[in-house]
Amino acid sequence: MTQVQNFLNSIGGLFTNLFQTPDWRNIVDVVLLAILIYNGIKLVIHTRSNSLIKGIGLVLVVAWLSSILRFNAVSWLLNQIISIGLVVLVILFQPEFRRALDQLGRSKWMRRVFGITPPKAEAEQVEQPVNEIVRAMTDMARKKIGALIVVERQTGLGDVIETGTRVDAEISAPLIENIFEPNTPLHDGAMIIRNRRINAAACILPLSEDPNISRDLGTRHRAGIGITETTDAVTLIVSEETGIISMAREGRLTRHLDARSLTILLTELFTPERTMTSLLGTTLRREEREDEE
Repeated sequence: MTQVQNFLNSIGGLFTNLFQTPDWRNIVDVVLLAILIYNGIKLVIHTRSNSLIKGIGLVLVVAWLSSILRFNAVSWLLNQIISIGLVVLVILFQPEFRRALDQLGRSKWMRRVFGITPPKAEAEQVEQPVNEIVRAMTDMARKKIGALIVVERQTGLGDVIETGTRVDAEISAPLIENIFEPNTPLHDGAMIIRNRRINAAACILPLSEDPNISRDLGTRHRAGIGITETTDAVTLIVSEETGIISMAREGRLTRHLDARSLTILLTELFTPERTMTSLLGTTLRREEREDEE
């Protein structure tokens, strides 16, 4: 098994050089390799690719054993499979590679290098859209009107916006409720919010293929989760059957949100870091006063 033996020999040679002839380059090389492996494992550990990684590991172990035991037929077959392994890996792990490159591109370090800064927002510019969305979500939950709202962040959603109808309007509760009103032209699909404005409606989202999603959740929830698996967007979902408000982020779903948790979440999404603490404090104090009254 030539490829497997060469790989194992190269790994062994790396650690041999590290301990026999220590050099700062070798140490940095091993540290960088460990960081890459750690982040790669963290990227796929809670996804369907976790099972694929185990399968690939099993194939490598069998290939190594067949080479040692001289099972020529098995060795030849696995050799053919491993020889095209790079192409197969790119195909199998395409969503993970895309997610990794996306996370790299929107990292704080990359934004500093290319001078990309998020749009500034003052407290009064954030409070109005937050209140409008919270009011619309709670009203639709009470009436059991299904809704799917996607909040764009660093990753652009231009390809998703093109599948729907452009709106380009200020955020208001009556407009949101009117869009998702059953039997209206734009109620079926997702609303996209970009730069604290309603950018488009009736957009088509990719469905999540995660087998661990509860069977009780329908297409709306699968679509809401699916867009967050490949982008950093956050989706807000109102169940048409139960009226439960949910939030999807990084491929994970959080259910049973109330007005308070929605306010905190949206304030975080719409506010730059430097004013986040003060604005949250103001929001919470206002809610406490309302509760006392």
